[in-house]
Amino acid sequence: MRDQREGGHRFDSTVLREYDIRGIVGKTLGEADAHAIGRAYATILARGGARSVAVGYDGRLSSPALEAALVDGFVAGGIDVVRIGLGPTPMLYFAASTLPVDGGVMITGSHNPADYNGFKMMIGKKSFFGQDIQELGRIAASGDFSAGQGKVSKRRVLEDYVARLLKDFSGTRRLKVAWDAGNGATGEALVKLTAGLPGQHILLNEAIDGRFPAHHPDPTEPKNLAQLQETVRRERCDLGIAFDGDGDRIGVVDGEGRILWGDQLMVILAGEVVAARPGATIIADVKASQVLFDEIARMGGTPLMWRTGHSLIKSKMAETKAPLAGEMSGHIFFGDRYYGYDDALYAAVRLLGILARSGDSIAALRDRLPAVVNTPELRFPCAETRKFAVIDEVRDRLKRAGAEMSDIDGVRVRTAEGWWLLRASNTQGVLVARAEARDEAGLGRLKSRIVEQLAASGIEPPRF
Repeated sequence: MRDQREGGHRFDSTVLREYDIRGIVGKTLGEADAHAIGRAYATILARGGARSVAVGYDGRLSSPALEAALVDGFVAGGIDVVRIGLGPTPMLYFAASTLPVDGGVMITGSHNPADYNGFKMMIGKKSFFGQDIQELGRIAASGDFSAGQGKVSKRRVLEDYVARLLKDFSGTRRLKVAWDAGNGATGEALVKLTAGLPGQHILLNEAIDGRFPAHHPDPTEPKNLAQLQETVRRERCDLGIAFDGDGDRIGVVDGEGRILWGDQLMVILAGEVVAARPGATIIADVKASQVLFDEIARMGGTPLMWRTGHSLIKSKMAETKAPLAGEMSGHIFFGDRYYGYDDALYAAVRLLGILARSGDSIAALRDRLPAVVNTPELRFPCAETRKFAVIDEVRDRLKRAGAEMSDIDGVRVRTAEGWWLLRASNTQGVLVARAEARDEAGLGRLKSRIVEQLAASGIEPPRF
């Protein structure tokens, strides 16, 4: 393989993100970008001695064309491509973890609106993010690409992927479960998965449709769970499970139709893991409830608070050999008996196993958690050029005041009332705030402290 210098390709300034490449199709992202990504990523792989990559795509209308352009770029760069076809992002991770390939790329817009699309990447079995993505942009701009003639093959992995999911289910209690695929990329896999699980299963929006006609495929937004909640109540299901557009984030409602957020779900999942691995490190992001960290410690695990972002969490898991990690956003990562990546279908299987081996309902497990009151995740505009500086100013003021805080990702401050968080988004021009207390009066005081700190930096505070 030799290097060749061609005309460079410059991406729109908004598409090279911290964790992935993402844009609006026809405006900031198109087939020429996909081809350039293939050429630049092929160059990175080739320079590291790699020879092959797996490629998959989600159900968005633009995904097949972007996949074809990406594959052409890899081939022109001398990299062999194994095309695994349509499916969820975790199926691509599974292929990259089990096939003899040196990396993987998933074409997906994840939970974003239908006109978005993008690329999630792996090099070896590790996430490709941050400075890696910036280096890809520099290579594309220079036009200094590797050249060759890669080969293309097709490999259907869906059945193997579903069989692997089912392998870790065990339990005798038959559950009645409603599932909402949101017309996203999990649809076909979900049909096959539920056919192999005991119990009664009601499927919603399992037909893959990139227009997302039923509702937006983001289970972190309560309005997107309304159909699932209504089905659970009407059909008297034990629980309901929803997925985002590419199947790496999970949403859960209990038998009463109440939403379980990511940190509440993590408490339930962590119990089984810690019982099998006493002292195990369990990771959660800075937005998670203090209840989660306290419950992990109470059960005999070692809680570790870490930075928000699925690639950052996966990297920390690998470093600490943690068997379980999760985010408020519904990314759940199992290293225990699995591969360490975020897979909502696998998390669902493990959750159903816990319930099927227990006499408890998920509603009862939820109700045993200590009662707290908290805000949702509040996001409000702040210029890209200002957002990190604001966090630095807040941190410096708090340090001078002797506050008890963590600054691994923004500032998370503990007080007698509870805690509050302020951080800058890595992917958008926004600040993110959250607070949690034992009662409404304490929560009000925490909100006031956030407002005070923002005002001190000249930022209009969010409406709580």
